[in-house]
Amino acid sequence: MRSLVYLIIGVFFGIVMFKSEAASWFRIYEMFRFDAFHMYGIIGSALFLGVIFTQWIKKRAIKSIDGEKIRIADKDRSFARYAIGGTLFGLGWGLAGACPGPMYTLLGAGFLPILVVIFGALLGTFCYGLFKNRLPH
Repeated sequence: MRSLVYLIIGVFFGIVMFKSEAASWFRIYEMFRFDAFHMYGIIGSALFLGVIFTQWIKKRAIKSIDGEKIRIADKDRSFARYAIGGTLFGLGWGLAGACPGPMYTLLGAGFLPILVVIFGALLGTFCYGLFKNRLPH
């Protein structure tokens, strides 16, 4: 049952991403060239709502679908971690024309060349797991 709920949420998220053109390579290109506000508006609204809902979950002790209390761990403060990670993420996003959410949306929309990007993202995640203990955190 829980998997069905996640599947429905994922399909809804994909439809929203596709209809809002957040998965459009052209929109991402516009954003990186500072030609349009479209993507900044989407990302800014997501950030704003994320902060609001995270604070709501923390203050109200909201429970998950399984009935367990949601615990949000505090993040370690480290400039290098976020600077290096953000730079790598941004470069990958710029080169691929898609970040993780839109990658799967594009696959669902039938753009099969995105499989190369998804493979690269999974390979990068695997490599991070291998070298995690040796990286600056």
